[in-house]
Amino acid sequence: MTDKEKLFLCNQAWAQEKLDVDSDYFTRLAKDQSPDYLWIGCSDSRVPANEIIGAQPGELFVHRNIANLVVHTDLNLLSVLDYAVTHLKVKHIILCGHTGCGGVKAAMTHSNFDLLNKWLRNLKEVYFHHREEIEAIQNEEERLDRFVEINVVEQVQNLAKTSVVQKSWQRHQLPLIHGWVYNMKTGLLKSVVEMGHDSEIDPIFKFDSFGF
Repeated sequence: MTDKEKLFLCNQAWAQEKLDVDSDYFTRLAKDQSPDYLWIGCSDSRVPANEIIGAQPGELFVHRNIANLVVHTDLNLLSVLDYAVTHLKVKHIILCGHTGCGGVKAAMTHSNFDLLNKWLRNLKEVYFHHREEIEAIQNEEERLDRFVEINVVEQVQNLAKTSVVQKSWQRHQLPLIHGWVYNMKTGLLKSVVEMGHDSEIDPIFKFDSFGF
């Protein structure tokens, strides 16, 4: 049996399992989506967004990239963010990093990763601004995991700097932004930071009233 055949068999078994419990499951799911959550996480295959929080299909709008970055020139992420906030009107954005992140670890080295260097540059900027705190940690694993937490805080702040989020905060006072870290060794989540419509943003990044 080929890998492709195995995947299709697993799909058929999963679909049948859902139908055995609820014969209208897929009919209902196909009608529309109205998730309350946008998940922005790492592409790491060991961090399955839905499973971590026990979410069912239709409950979580998901965007993933290497090291869960929010880059102001990333039209992919910004399009997902705009659709989730403006059109789906999600109530929460979860920005989730994870311990032992390979992207974060790579950004702490001097290794050349060719094309990936351009993406890792965003992480290196975070490292640059927090280098003193990070390098003061002697244990390598603890140093990496602290960098992961710092990166989550920075990316949550990057979300708050977007016009998409600020416009929604002025209009709806939502979404609430959560910065979490998933512990690969325990399977548990840790809350690192939260931001909402009343959170402080540096005036440099604040937009004037949107004039609804």
